[in-house]
Amino acid sequence: MNSTMNDHTEITQPQTLKVSTPLEMVSGAVLPEYELVYETYGKLNADASNAILVCHALSGDHHVSGVDADGKPGWWSGYIGPGKAIDTNQFFVVCSNNLGGCRGSTGPTSLNPETGQVYGPDFPIMTCRDWVNSQNELRKHLEIEQWAALVGGSMGGMQVLQWAIDYPDKLRHAVVIAAAPKLSAQNIAFNEVARRAIMSDPDFHDGRFIEAGTTPKQGLALARMLGHLTYLSDDMMGSKFGRELREDKLQYNYGVEFQVESYLRYQGEKFATKQNFDANTYLLMTKALDYFDPASEFDHDLSKALSQACAKFLVVSFTSDWRFSPARSHEIVKALLDNDADVSYAEISSEHGHDAFLLPNPHYQGVFKAYMQRVLNEIRPHNENRESVS
Repeated sequence: MNSTMNDHTEITQPQTLKVSTPLEMVSGAVLPEYELVYETYGKLNADASNAILVCHALSGDHHVSGVDADGKPGWWSGYIGPGKAIDTNQFFVVCSNNLGGCRGSTGPTSLNPETGQVYGPDFPIMTCRDWVNSQNELRKHLEIEQWAALVGGSMGGMQVLQWAIDYPDKLRHAVVIAAAPKLSAQNIAFNEVARRAIMSDPDFHDGRFIEAGTTPKQGLALARMLGHLTYLSDDMMGSKFGRELREDKLQYNYGVEFQVESYLRYQGEKFATKQNFDANTYLLMTKALDYFDPASEFDHDLSKALSQACAKFLVVSFTSDWRFSPARSHEIVKALLDNDADVSYAEISSEHGHDAFLLPNPHYQGVFKAYMQRVLNEIRPHNENRESVS
């Protein structure tokens, strides 16, 4: 296990899995070897039946709960931990940084073994299926025959769907939160504008900015500003900022005058500087989102795509989420019901837009915790726990 307890807070240390089995990717490219960075929380029981895999969203990573060595909280600490919706006193929780990421797993910032230089723009385009196949290698390494549940929000929910399609016997429950069966044209358009902002930055250098000793901070900041804008609802932005000015009167110039402008600029600057997110990773992740469309292999019939899924499902949406609206979750639920699947659905009232899946909400917390209790109840009782195999 990689966590200790300090004042009831888990202090986590990442682990690294080195995979020497080549990964044949959907694009036709092959990664001869790769590394996955991951964290675990809680203890794996004697027959490895209490394992939960959490799949992260676009800018997420493996640090999903507790605090790291620098005191940084996990991005979903409100819902994962002792006594929380995903109770680490009961479950063994695993979260890895996706391939192509920039938080330790092999990606554009890694050295290409064939050239000895960083991959940069040469890192192959990823898809959700590629991520799932690499995560399956982690499952085998941890000697987990079947996940008790897979859980993911947004892009993470798409990975959960892909798991249910590609490895139906390897998960008992699938929790799909604030997700969609494919991106709308509008969402693809948002991603393209974000990519163009990055690629048009003079410091981008055709993706070889690391060799050039630069960072396309301006482009990254603009991409994040656009993305963040789509994660919030109009009502939320109105109640939080309205038309409030930074100063008492209009300045009649092109500086930052409204509080909402200041907020977006801050979010963009923080992402590009303090969080130091890799620009090539941002391009890669958004492209993987664009490509996700499992029904395309089944005559564009989502019901057929999910016909082999045998997991039980919880699907959750949020009323003010206009990026992945409840209507998109309804498509998933309908396709599952077409196959007589065991599916529960909750539509949560929230003014927080797409970000709602990350934020406190009593109704959401209650639904989430109740469903995870159902998952726990189906696990055979054990008196013996064991540490994770690594």
